[in-house]
Amino acid sequence: MLGRLILFAVLWLVIAGSDPASWIIGAPVVLMATIYGERLAIPPRRGLSPVAVLAFLPYFLWQSLLGGLDVAKRVLRPRLDIAPGFLRYPVRLSDPDARVFFLDSISLLPGTLSADMRGGIIEVHALDASIDFAPELADLERRVATLFGETLTTPPERYR
Repeated sequence: MLGRLILFAVLWLVIAGSDPASWIIGAPVVLMATIYGERLAIPPRRGLSPVAVLAFLPYFLWQSLLGGLDVAKRVLRPRLDIAPGFLRYPVRLSDPDARVFFLDSISLLPGTLSADMRGGIIEVHALDASIDFAPELADLERRVATLFGETLTTPPERYR
């Protein structure tokens, strides 16, 4: 709380200048901002474990490489080897940050891109919709759960 009070007081000095008369208004404003700032502050979330991040990093780099090579291989062929479509995947992660990270990480998998999420169902765009991406998505979701310290209790549902 003291840090917030000092921050707001310094901010008031920057805005209003060094005129002592400005503190007639400044002192109550700084106090109210400090009190309401404390009340409205979002409690800090548990951070990611550095060990979990280091364990996820090789997977991230490998999948990034595979994804890039897959797209390059498809583009450089004389005839495009694609059968695009959308697939649905029900998310089991409960932490909102983990869900967003999972949603963004789907694009790492070769030939996939997360397109939308509604009601816990992710729409995945695939360059080849005939491929079953369920095992790769479940593996990625499990790794993201581990990264965020979450335990997945239910088996992955089938999608399509």
